[in-house]
Amino acid sequence: MPPNLSAALEIATRSDPGRVRPHNEDSVFADPVLGLAILADGMGGYNAGEVASRMATTLLGSGLAKAFAERSPNHTEPDGQSWADVALAREIADANEAIHLEAQRQPQYAGMGTTVVAALFHDDKVTVAHVGDSRLYRLRGGEFSQLTHDHSLLQEQIDDGIITVEQAHQAKNKNLLTRALGADPVVDVSVRDHEVQPDDFFLLCSDGLTDMVGDDRIASTIFEHAASPVQCVVRLVDMANEEGGRDNVSVIAVKVRRAFPVARGWWARLLAWFR
Repeated sequence: MPPNLSAALEIATRSDPGRVRPHNEDSVFADPVLGLAILADGMGGYNAGEVASRMATTLLGSGLAKAFAERSPNHTEPDGQSWADVALAREIADANEAIHLEAQRQPQYAGMGTTVVAALFHDDKVTVAHVGDSRLYRLRGGEFSQLTHDHSLLQEQIDDGIITVEQAHQAKNKNLLTRALGADPVVDVSVRDHEVQPDDFFLLCSDGLTDMVGDDRIASTIFEHAASPVQCVVRLVDMANEEGGRDNVSVIAVKVRRAFPVARGWWARLLAWFR
């Protein structure tokens, strides 16, 4: 069993329908004991987006809990990957297949899909997996960084030099995704590991926040409320709604209170010392 991380991490979640949409198609999940946070932003007609996002967070939450009951997230697989990397990619692929099949079985869910961003904290690092344009940011000291890279047409145009970041802020088609859970039978999942330090502050969010509030204002708000993740998520959602709340807005804040290294025996510590 992985260690209980509830003393090392403080996690707060908030999800709001916004000022325009009649339903909330976002879904959030957090397990502070496991050190897991998941956010999904659904899309589709009627309530299909809500179904897709809820399936994503529910399936991933239960699937990852089982995976890490089998072996520790930092266990090294034969191919050199960590079990955290393997399990996150596998469970997201399985959730994608389930959502895709459900959309085929139920005519009212045809075309449904969802983004997902998941963060698993373990052994003084975080493994981040995502599909779509829901994001994860980190505030460390005075440095605010986006740790995910949007899977969107707009991001591809920025990467190719077709438009600038400034022009992207004015673009009309901000939400055309190049990847989404449920869109195809197979999905390409981006997975990366990042080091974690005490006092780091992580933010997972849907585009209902980032389309309404710029990165500079998000960063300053996190800095102002870094001592209280609960106050931070409340304020960020309020800011998105004050700017018009054109979409559902969801945020998960994770404050790292202390280090959380995996306990190792003297032999493992000796080997690590010689590396």
